[in-house]
Amino acid sequence: MTTDEAAAVDQAVLAVVDDGEVPGPVAAEFLALASALMDAGTVRGVLVRVVEAAKAVLPGADLVSVTLRVAGGFHTPAETDPLATRLDEIQYRLDDGPCVDATRKAGLGLTFCSDLATTTRFGGFGPAAAELGVRSVLAVGLFPDGDGPRMGALNVYSRRVAGLDELDRDLALVLAAHASTALAATMAATSAELESAQLRQALHSRDVIGQAKGILMERRKIGSDEAFDVLRTASQSLNVKLAQVAQTLVDHRAEV
Repeated sequence: MTTDEAAAVDQAVLAVVDDGEVPGPVAAEFLALASALMDAGTVRGVLVRVVEAAKAVLPGADLVSVTLRVAGGFHTPAETDPLATRLDEIQYRLDDGPCVDATRKAGLGLTFCSDLATTTRFGGFGPAAAELGVRSVLAVGLFPDGDGPRMGALNVYSRRVAGLDELDRDLALVLAAHASTALAATMAATSAELESAQLRQALHSRDVIGQAKGILMERRKIGSDEAFDVLRTASQSLNVKLAQVAQTLVDHRAEV
C-alpha cells in the first residue's frame, strides 16, 4: 500500500461530516492513534500504540502482537497479551506460520486462516495454536503492498473459528500502513540522532588527539608526526583506544 493509498483509506475510515457530527468509535480510535503516533519517540512506543489500537478497533481481535525482523530471525517487541508472544515464538521456532509468512509474502502481505485446528498450511503451528485456545489468525506485513522481506508483521489472533472477517482484514491493513509509516519515521529519526552523536564524538576525539599532540610537542620538543606516533604506540601497548589515551594525557598534562 503506497502512502497515497494509505491516506485515501484513512480518509474513508476517518470521514466525518462537516456539520460537526461526532465521529464514531472506530474513527475516534484512528484519530487518537494518529495523534499518539506523532508523540511516540521510540520504536517500542509506536508499536505499543499500534497493538493497543488494533485490539480496540478490530471487532474479532482477542490478541494482537507485532513481529519485527532482526539479525538471524524475528522477535515480538509489543503485544496485548503474553499468549500472543507465545504464539509468535512458536512460529519463529518453526520458521513457519502467518506472522513469518506475512514478512515474506508479496503483494499485500496478508496471511489469513479461519480455523487453525484444521489447517495444514503452517505445519505444526495450527494444532499448537488451537491447543492454546486460538482458532483464527491474520497477519499483515509491514510495509503492506510491497516485495518481501518486510521489516515485520502485525498479527491478530481470535479465539473463535472464523472470528476474523473482511472488516478485520481491511482495518488491519490500515493499521499496518500507519505502523509502517510511523516506524520508518521513528527509525529514520533514531538513525539521524545516532549519526549526529557519532559525528560529535568523532569531532571531540579529533580535538582531544590534537590537544594531546600539542602537549607532547611542547613538552618533548618533537614534531606533529612524532607526537602522533607516541600516542599510537601507547594505544597499541595498552590496548586502549587512541582517543582514550589522548584524553588521559590531556587530563594529566601537569604530570607529563
